[in-house]
Amino acid sequence: MTSEDSVDTLLDALVRYTFQVTGVLTRIGAANDLSLTQLRVFGILRDRRPRVTELAAYLGLDKSTMSGLIDRAERRGLLAREKNPTDRRAVDVFLTPAGHELTRRLYGEARDFLAPDLDRLRPDQREQLTALLRPLLEPDS
Repeated sequence: MTSEDSVDTLLDALVRYTFQVTGVLTRIGAANDLSLTQLRVFGILRDRRPRVTELAAYLGLDKSTMSGLIDRAERRGLLAREKNPTDRRAVDVFLTPAGHELTRRLYGEARDFLAPDLDRLRPDQREQLTALLRPLLEPDS
């Protein structure tokens, strides 16, 4: 197998599994009146408090689209905005307690759906897969 063939084989496997994960997340989101993009926002905000502009850039959205998503989640009591403590011109976005609770519940639902697939891997294979994916998930230096 050539290097190009191995890239194509890996890419195919990653895309196919991404479709499976996306399908699960889409169903969970729909059952909770949330879009896939809103689920992505909650997943990102689980353990961080970015500026609105950083969140928009990470998701590939313009600031007005991001503001609309945040507005809808704020009205539901799931997200809040606050001036950044070190740069008063910037605005941070974060999960409210209700948003954290919803995110924990949705994560549990996703885990329940996806864990059986991952359980087909031995623990050492899961650790190896995690280690192999880590460089792909870290921002470019």
